[in-house]
Amino acid sequence: MEKTTTREILITKDILSALFGTYDENIRVIEDTLKVKVSVSASGVSVRGENTSVLKCCELLEKLITIAENKTLIDKATVKCALDMTSAGKTDEIVKLNLEAVAVTARGRPIRCKTLGQKAYADAIKANPLVFGVGPAGTGKTYLAVALATAAFKKKEIERIILTRPALEAGEQLGFLPGDLQQKVDPYLRPLYDALEEMFGVDSYLKLIENGIVEIAPLAYMRGRTLSKAFIILDEAQNTTEEQMKMFLTRMGKGSKMIVNGDVTQVDLPHGKNSGLKSAIGILKNVEGIAICKLTNKDIVRNELVQRIVEAYERKMTTERKPPVKVVKKVLD
Repeated sequence: MEKTTTREILITKDILSALFGTYDENIRVIEDTLKVKVSVSASGVSVRGENTSVLKCCELLEKLITIAENKTLIDKATVKCALDMTSAGKTDEIVKLNLEAVAVTARGRPIRCKTLGQKAYADAIKANPLVFGVGPAGTGKTYLAVALATAAFKKKEIERIILTRPALEAGEQLGFLPGDLQQKVDPYLRPLYDALEEMFGVDSYLKLIENGIVEIAPLAYMRGRTLSKAFIILDEAQNTTEEQMKMFLTRMGKGSKMIVNGDVTQVDLPHGKNSGLKSAIGILKNVEGIAICKLTNKDIVRNELVQRIVEAYERKMTTERKPPVKVVKKVLD
């Protein structure tokens, strides 16, 4: 059994409060994961446990202290991500992940990646003209893509932002919804409107829409067009057919960047129709200039409960996929 040891870390009172979190929830997560005891001491905090665990904990706490000193919020999700990075031997990247902003909202709030998966996704978008972001709800696929599109526009790397998605939802047909076409598709595009308004501010966003610099439209509007010097985001791509996906991907013009996002576990297409997202991932996985980023339950940042819901559904699907056990009766002579 490893030797038990105690180490002290110097922390000021204001940093101590930020580090421990609401009702000490941050420290409880660290204690439960690393099997250590963290308590307040006269000079800061005291960490007690097996030597290896104490060393890991102290290294982690020092990184979190640096984040807190830069006035960045440390919440439970931040701590869990930092623990995952520590387990993966990437402790040195914790500070960079939490302090490096990919974009800034109209109100000056920095947008940062919150998980390693999100960081890999954002890096892929910066490095490749075509990126597929595949993962469950709440992993920030759409929000991060819009944030990066906004940053690219402000740097004058592109001239237009185009956001689109198939107007399809389980159990509903557009023809039965009230209003003209724009009114019918607006509910499907609402998440895109919200993200853009936050990035540009309402007044600037409306002017960009009016001038055609920002365009939000259903996927059907993309047919027959060549989209140059644009940042194009296709959301809910799991609900495209194979034909629609090919049509969309071949719209890319010079100087453009395309992001295709979706969740292959939530396909709402009619029975017998193959998902364009699923087939595209298989067809294009080895094509140069195309990145396929797969986000997982660990990348869910929307709400901790969402992560547990997704995991519960995945367990059910795994159970249903298991082949039935064949019972072989032994015949005795």
